[in-house]
Amino acid sequence: MARRTSFEGPPTMLKSLLLFSLPLACLAGTIRKLQERQISGPMGIDVSHFQGTIDWTSVAANGISFVFIKATEGTTFLDPDFSDNYIGATDAGLIRGGYHFAHPDISSGATQATYFLAHGGGWSADGITLPGMLDIEYNPSGDECYDLSTSAMVSWIQDFSNTYESQTGRFPIIYTTTDWWTTCTGNSALFANDNPLFIAHYASSIGTIPAGWSFATFWQYSDSGANPGDQDVFNGSAAGLKLIAQG
Repeated sequence: MARRTSFEGPPTMLKSLLLFSLPLACLAGTIRKLQERQISGPMGIDVSHFQGTIDWTSVAANGISFVFIKATEGTTFLDPDFSDNYIGATDAGLIRGGYHFAHPDISSGATQATYFLAHGGGWSADGITLPGMLDIEYNPSGDECYDLSTSAMVSWIQDFSNTYESQTGRFPIIYTTTDWWTTCTGNSALFANDNPLFIAHYASSIGTIPAGWSFATFWQYSDSGANPGDQDVFNGSAAGLKLIAQG
């Protein structure tokens, strides 16, 4: 998902995770500072219909623990492979969740959160479902910031986040890049207390993260690898990943 997306065009995904309603003190020892390609944490991927048919049994056998699966984009696009991917990942024993590619220029944050929730983006306290992820990043077909001011963009993200939380009791994960976040939100620190951070940065180290967050919970470190889709790592232990899914 770390590719620029358009409606029915290649998906993108840039993300993050604080620990929602869980106090950070409860997760002492499960979260650590991401340093040089911290591969010791649980490994994951993010995928969409662009990956085609996925052999989820092989993915699990390759050591993947979690996956984010594209569900929706804007208010008109449903990923045609979402159900197959979600069921396949579940049957393979992976912790999984859906993600929404945002188009802040076409409708409100509340409208898009509602659309996402109605089409696979929900959360349940079953221990295997991650809270939904908001993929908020570069406009694939126009102005980088969707012709919104930094204040308008922050308001849009708040609208999406608050709507999602009101329906699920969990704040969504925010996937982004530091460059986009700095440019299009003015490097807002307003979300660091509630929304886990999923950062996309393809390098040997994670680099600078957006204001407010002291760490990224997920890191997308490559757009290709041994498994389908983008390659991700969780900044913590398997027990910590399970806690996030449990709520």
